[in-house]
Amino acid sequence: MEHWHDPKRLVDEIKISSNEETCTTYNLLKVSRNLFRWTKEVKYADHYERLLINGIMGNQRGTQPGVMIYFLPMGPGRSKSISGGPPSGLPPKNPGGWGGPNDTFWCCYGTGIESFSKLGDTIYFLEEGEVPGLYIAQHIPSTFDWKAAGLTVVQQAKPLLSTDSYFEVTISISAKGDAQPAKVSVRIPSWTSTVDATATLNGQKLNLTSAGDFLTLTKLWGDDTLVLQFPINLRTEAIKDDRPEYASIQAVLFGPHLLAGLTHGNKTINATEHSNDGLTPGMWEVDARNATSTADWIAALPHQAINSQLVTLTQQSGAQTFVLSVSATDGTLTMDEMPAAGSDACVRATIVVDTYVVDSTAAEHGAAAPVLHGPNVTIAPFDRPGMAITNGFEVKLHPGPEALFNAVPGLDGLPGSVSLELGTRPGCFVTAPGGARGYRAGDKAQVGCRTSGGDDAAFRKAASFTQAAPLRRYHPLSFVAKGTERSFVLEPLRSLQDEFYTVYFNLVTAAADS
Repeated sequence: MEHWHDPKRLVDEIKISSNEETCTTYNLLKVSRNLFRWTKEVKYADHYERLLINGIMGNQRGTQPGVMIYFLPMGPGRSKSISGGPPSGLPPKNPGGWGGPNDTFWCCYGTGIESFSKLGDTIYFLEEGEVPGLYIAQHIPSTFDWKAAGLTVVQQAKPLLSTDSYFEVTISISAKGDAQPAKVSVRIPSWTSTVDATATLNGQKLNLTSAGDFLTLTKLWGDDTLVLQFPINLRTEAIKDDRPEYASIQAVLFGPHLLAGLTHGNKTINATEHSNDGLTPGMWEVDARNATSTADWIAALPHQAINSQLVTLTQQSGAQTFVLSVSATDGTLTMDEMPAAGSDACVRATIVVDTYVVDSTAAEHGAAAPVLHGPNVTIAPFDRPGMAITNGFEVKLHPGPEALFNAVPGLDGLPGSVSLELGTRPGCFVTAPGGARGYRAGDKAQVGCRTSGGDDAAFRKAASFTQAAPLRRYHPLSFVAKGTERSFVLEPLRSLQDEFYTVYFNLVTAAADS
């Protein structure tokens, strides 16, 4: 926040969207950086890493220049696109959320741009002395010309996936000429554990100190390679609030990465001033009953495999392209205008295709259909794992045969088109509304059935969709959290643009139910 509030009553702050100000994050980066310089304590480098990843990297909308945010909402059912604006007011034609490239110049534009220009200034720190020293404080792919020691340091980090158990860093140190002995200290993050961590220098195993410390090596460096593998796990952190009734409100992190759950809940928050008093139910409850660890209610989402099962179905009406979407409010199918990239509507217009697993053998060998074709197909919302769309156009948890469709070549006869026949009603299909009259954005899809006298052209067109590339894909750091009423897709907060999400979850436990 840009104002001081009670640090032990933060639940009150997530009820509104005016929190996590970009300028405040910028200032805390400076504080953490200086405290680390003065103390050499790892906790300040850890804090800097967390602020940079979660508080800065997601404050620009994708790679769009000049589109930045003032407040980063932290409450349930929020979106960066409708976050609060500065107290001094908003620029013309901007209701809050993202600023405009040509008509916005908040203070957060200045600090935000500066923060992005300084992404590399806190990776390496030099220490003067008879033996020159180097502190590697951040594990970011980079190259450092260490003139005082006559060395070149190259740091690489293996891209991280949700299915990974380790975060791997490789540091190569080479001499540029007559080198001298030098001391290198590498940060061991507090979020890891040294129990299963490994460190090797030129293939020889090293002894690690504890997490939240440095691995320090002093030697005459030449052509050396240091490889570190840090265990990385899911964990929860309770919100800073000393009231017992809020002890169950917790955030989920994967190493330093803060995860947010895609959610609309039962009621969409669509205004910046919405106070969310009582914290609207249906948006953030996870089922942690009988759980002994986060692994009991959170699992990695294999994004590469499931991304191959994603599709967006489009249809032309007049000069416009429409997409078949899953309504965020009631789960019905609607025809909507082609959304802008990064919008929440892209989530609604992306469906997960799967074939119906009829026995354990099929499940073991995988029954995923890479494209929408064939009998016994299920179509599911992107953001509601374990649910599927039924023949009655409802979203249900594990609905079974009532959610089966037969994906057949498009009735319009055009190459690449597909028609969805209801498994429970042969001869009846998912159709766009309106028939020959056309339709408007937001109109609900319908069921149309073939007639004994033959199908007219309008029916065949209404029942045919083009399979297009998915408008949304799962992030490499995607997880699934088991909810009490529905499950959640978790993705890094920094990766989200206009999607609705929750950063904190209400953990429902056996103790809470008793």
